[in-house]
Amino acid sequence: MRSSKTTSASSMVLPIVLAALLLVHKSNAQLSSTFYATTCSNVSAIVTSVVQQALQSDPRIGASLIRLHFHDCFVNGCDASLLLDNSSTILSEKFAAPNVNSARGFDVVDNIKTAVENSCPGVVSCADILALAAEASVSLSGGQSWSVLLGRRDSLTANQAGANTSIPSPFEGLNNITSKFSAVGLNTNDLVALSGAHTFGRAQCRTFSNRLFNFSGTGSPDPTLNATYLTTLQQLCPQGGSGATLANLDPTTPDNFDNNYFTNLQNNQGLLQSDQELFSTAGAATVSIVNSFSSSQTAFFQSFAQSMINMGNISPLTGTNGEIRADCKKVNGS
Repeated sequence: MRSSKTTSASSMVLPIVLAALLLVHKSNAQLSSTFYATTCSNVSAIVTSVVQQALQSDPRIGASLIRLHFHDCFVNGCDASLLLDNSSTILSEKFAAPNVNSARGFDVVDNIKTAVENSCPGVVSCADILALAAEASVSLSGGQSWSVLLGRRDSLTANQAGANTSIPSPFEGLNNITSKFSAVGLNTNDLVALSGAHTFGRAQCRTFSNRLFNFSGTGSPDPTLNATYLTTLQQLCPQGGSGATLANLDPTTPDNFDNNYFTNLQNNQGLLQSDQELFSTAGAATVSIVNSFSSSQTAFFQSFAQSMINMGNISPLTGTNGEIRADCKKVNGS
């Protein structure tokens, strides 16, 4: 029989645990798919329309917009800090190593913001626009649609140093990338599913040329690269060539959102080191997930949608925190 002291201690702990659970639930519940139902009910349609128009002239833009959302959320949470320009008080994340000369689509975000402000002035945050634009980019390119949770507010600051250390790099090994996902509360399934966004879009030669000629100082190419694919990439990105030359992340259907990315990995045709290691790292938990997504596009689509929701829940500013920026590039009043 437990002593009365033990029983008393247990009875004290239980309310504390329940209170903690309620706080966690409340923080997750602050975002809602119906957040703008009465204040800007057509916001999703506005965002989709602008993204659709942008896709007509730039087939890369969908992948670029998802990347903005991803790179924003991994630094201080999903707060649109990435969108802020340099100012007297802000060192822009746009000039961090993972973003400089590669992050793009800011003009489309500005176009979306203008269209939304014309319909619902002062209501919709730039952080929510990034989340909505990512969903529109996927669904308009043949992928899954999902109900985007909304209610984020915009940051008053940026974190360039954090962007340099928190965002996963194409040159990193699987352990490091897994750690970066874990640090923001995302698991291995999220890692593989979100990597599947590389089923469309482009990458610059400089992000993978290390694999083509002198991988890890060996004097030889990355042994996990398919030989035929290697030859193609060496011709596209010769030694001494322009590091800004673009290659399709998915050589099979470069502008469609599908599950071919995972079949490419099985065929040793992952463009980035960080892609191929999901399948080629012996004994890794990621291998079976790659196989599952390759065999079932439905399984990938469902997991991707859930993982995008999970990523969108990383430390959002809500309530009275932050602000609703009038211009996504600068804080209000600056």
